[in-house]
Amino acid sequence: MPIAGVPIATIAYPTTVRLVTTARLRASVLASLVDGADELALLAEIESATSARQMAQDKGIFGLPANELVYDVPHAHFINASFAYARPHQPNRFNGAHRGAWYAALAVQTCLAEVGYHLTRFLAEAGKFVAVVEYAEMLCSLAGAYLDLRQVPEHPALGSDTATAYPEGNRLADAARAEGLNGVIYPSVRHRGGTCFAALRPAAVQSVRQGDVYRMTWQGEPTPVIEGPMPANAEPGTP
Repeated sequence: MPIAGVPIATIAYPTTVRLVTTARLRASVLASLVDGADELALLAEIESATSARQMAQDKGIFGLPANELVYDVPHAHFINASFAYARPHQPNRFNGAHRGAWYAALAVQTCLAEVGYHLTRFLAEAGKFVAVVEYAEMLCSLAGAYLDLRQVPEHPALGSDTATAYPEGNRLADAARAEGLNGVIYPSVRHRGGTCFAALRPAAVQSVRQGDVYRMTWQGEPTPVIEGPMPANAEPGTP
């Protein structure tokens, strides 16, 4: 049965793409502040006191119980962080103030368009289109029951105006999660012809592995220069 007029589809995609900044792949910045493993462990304990991911894993946080997170699987910290870190004042299309989601796409070009759109908005608000950001692919498998907005392309949750579309998307995501669905599959709003996913449950994100690296450079203009792919083992900041 449809939910809020949106059909449910059973999907299975062995490879989808999410982009994360390469800064999250580097060794802890705490390492340069200490003289040994013992001191690093103490600083890590202090850091964890303010880490939403660590707090969610240890005892849960509002809207995200600890037993819903994943453990002892490859890149579990990336999966859990995507759900533990939400932006209270800037909800996304299918997640609100207290709970994140795992956003991915079928093609890296779609991810680059989506990420580029949001970063360009941020730079516009800052008043200067100057930035260099490197992103790594995090590949994963997605399967199960999803609300399928590809069949309802005029749904208000897919509008380009975030002020009206995002509240609609959040209501839809809440309904999907309440019905036990894994997420939402939808046509990309920022990349014509692209397909996106919002996985709403940590356990829905399977077989995560790292892919290639891309660099996005803003040189005074709102359209970034995109370089890549670069090998995943390349040193960040090198061509």
